[in-house]
Amino acid sequence: MLLPSTAALTALAGLCALAYLLWFCHKPSSLLKTLVKTASVLLLAGAAWRADAPALLLLALTLCAVGDFFLSREGESAFLAGVAAFAAGHIAYIALFLGVPGSDIAAIPIAAIIALLLFAAAMMILLYRHAGPLRLAVLFYVPVIVGMGLAAMAVPAAGALWLVLPAALVFMASDTVLASELFLLRPDHPMRRITPFVIWTLYWLAQLGFLMGFAVL
Repeated sequence: MLLPSTAALTALAGLCALAYLLWFCHKPSSLLKTLVKTASVLLLAGAAWRADAPALLLLALTLCAVGDFFLSREGESAFLAGVAAFAAGHIAYIALFLGVPGSDIAAIPIAAIIALLLFAAAMMILLYRHAGPLRLAVLFYVPVIVGMGLAAMAVPAAGALWLVLPAALVFMASDTVLASELFLLRPDHPMRRITPFVIWTLYWLAQLGFLMGFAVL
């Protein structure tokens, strides 16, 4: 049986991501929306597998796809399952980044560490005040994604690995906009007209950046 190539799987993932951006990301939950959203990242995991990329990259992408599945459904239990899946995915990314030969936590600029820690503290204070019964879940998630950002800073910018840090920062930006949309913006805020498109675009490009950083397409 002839399996799709890495490039073909990546292209198909891109088509799914584009379809989600144009037709689904701003619409209510539906089975088709869930399938398209999940496939957009699960196909990237398939591309990582076909490219013999590190197992931790495959694991991280798969966990994020699981997170996409749950976050595209309605209800608090689905949200919590999605947050847990994404947190596990970020932990897999942290292990992946720190396992890169030449990764050096000590080389991270102190200013960058302070900036990320201040960002984390500010987000945790805001979310504690506004996330209601979901505050514990989101407060757990913030340090995990900031840890992912810090781990990305330790990765040497050699070859395609230079993509890792920009992808991590874009991922953090996506999650920041998502948290603002869910908990900080009032229901009639004009920014809500564009936040779904911003969140999805940044998020999927971040996942693509990780794939391109660790896999030969």
